Amino acid sequence: MHDIRAIRAEPQAFDAAMARRGFAPQSEAILALDAGRRAALSDLQAAQARRNELSRDIGKAKREKLDTAALEQEAVALRGQMEQLQAQADDADLQIKSVLEALPNILDAAVPDGRDESANVVLKTWGQVPAFDFTPRQHFELGEALGLMDFAGAAKLAGARFTVLRGALARLERALGQFMIDLHTLEHGYEEMAVPTLVNDAAVYGTGQLPKFSEDLFRTTDGRWLIPTAEVPLTNMAAAEITPEAKLPWRMTSLTDCFRSEAGSAGRDTRGMLRQHQFRKVEMVSITHPDHSDAEHERMTRCAETVLERLELPHRRLLLCTGDTGFGSARTHDLEVWLPGQQAWREISSCSNMRDFQARRMNARFRAAADNKTLAFAHTLNGSGLAVGRTLIAVMEAYQQADGSIRVPDALRPYLPGLDVIAAG
Repeated sequence: MHDIRAIRAEPQAFDAAMARRGFAPQSEAILALDAGRRAALSDLQAAQARRNELSRDIGKAKREKLDTAALEQEAVALRGQMEQLQAQADDADLQIKSVLEALPNILDAAVPDGRDESANVVLKTWGQVPAFDFTPRQHFELGEALGLMDFAGAAKLAGARFTVLRGALARLERALGQFMIDLHTLEHGYEEMAVPTLVNDAAVYGTGQLPKFSEDLFRTTDGRWLIPTAEVPLTNMAAAEITPEAKLPWRMTSLTDCFRSEAGSAGRDTRGMLRQHQFRKVEMVSITHPDHSDAEHERMTRCAETVLERLELPHRRLLLCTGDTGFGSARTHDLEVWLPGQQAWREISSCSNMRDFQARRMNARFRAAADNKTLAFAHTLNGSGLAVGRTLIAVMEAYQQADGSIRVPDALRPYLPGLDVIAAG
């Protein structure tokens, strides 16, 4: 959500920011609604002052036993006028809110211009792309050959874009999630949270999924939403709260099931488990002081990169361009991992600085330590640390052997006692 005061102060700058997102100028229409609202409120204030005068005059007239009919008639008319003015102000408020909630966040100046992912900028690369002395297979080929990845069984249960993992692969996926959570809590200072995977309208509105992206979500018959990521419940822990500055940065992490309809991905990644309706993910969320959010963004990205480094998976960091940056983000780093079976880089994490965009929607504020009085909107950040299913895919493909078996990475062996190699039974 945007600050109407900032739009009033610099309408041309706001239009320029929206133009980077591909939007036509917005400030004139917004400020016209705002002017109507402010005029209605000004007239309402004047009417309230006149009502107070009338109340005093009527009281005085009654004490002096004078005729009050004309004054009371004016008071009745004034009451109707005030109700009309309040309705006009409320309607303008709703219209302004409807416009602003559909507009994306203002992008950081460093975000490169570009229409789509082809304009994203590679900031750095870690590790060497491995060379195999055999033709590497894709994860679903490996999983099916091992008898440990069952797509037909999942389709029987739930339809397309679901997977059943068996035996050692199920253990490996579980180990990955535990490894990530332990790393973020024990070394990176995040607080582990066990959160609901069903949330209300206010929660998904606060993080920006509603109203614009409802088709990407699953909704229950009682009006709740299945979370697309733990970003939603974690960030909303700060909703409608005033957090003491001393508590910032407030870092949280959670391993949850996530649910996405994949409404816009028809025909993409239909084989395997790259793009699923249900998947597990470790999410990181930070609530920060505005002055520190850029540094926190770098820190969060490094936390995600550390997971990949410990697993010895080659990866690279990208700065997303204007056309590929998400609706609520001011700046996003994507991490892509190399998948030998696909011979391609694929996204495995996305870390975003939302600045005060979400905080304004959910009224997440902090109290300044300097005077213990001043209130300001916090900045919120979120990042995958990592998508567990995609990390499983990367491990399978990177650690595959010529006979179709899969070596267990050293970092995961404490979580998989007695299992060094996953082989056909």
